[in-house]
Amino acid sequence: MTLEEKQVEIIAEFLVFDDWMDKYEYLIELGKDLPLIEESKKTNDRLIEGCQSRVWLETEIIDGRMMFTADSDAIITKGIIGLLIRVLNNEEPKDIATVDLHFIREIGLQEH
Repeated sequence: MTLEEKQVEIIAEFLVFDDWMDKYEYLIELGKDLPLIEESKKTNDRLIEGCQSRVWLETEIIDGRMMFTADSDAIITKGIIGLLIRVLNNEEPKDIATVDLHFIREIGLQEH
């Protein structure tokens, strides 16, 4: 599945929800599927600065493709990270660097 196809799939999933409470509940559910970083890797060098919640992100390149694991101490943030990883996981770094993550705007996440 391409980066664009992954984004279109997410947009379609969010179209079924009319209000943001339902979307938040869905984000919480998505966070449960987040590929979790190992506890031993929850170190300061993997902590994303600037977030109100704490987010740890681990990356590695396997066969030229980026693989991500992460965790957060906030359940909605876990869902958001899960969406990002779902789109970006197993993609080449050059494609990740240039992708327009338009699904964020289109599902209304940018405003919320």
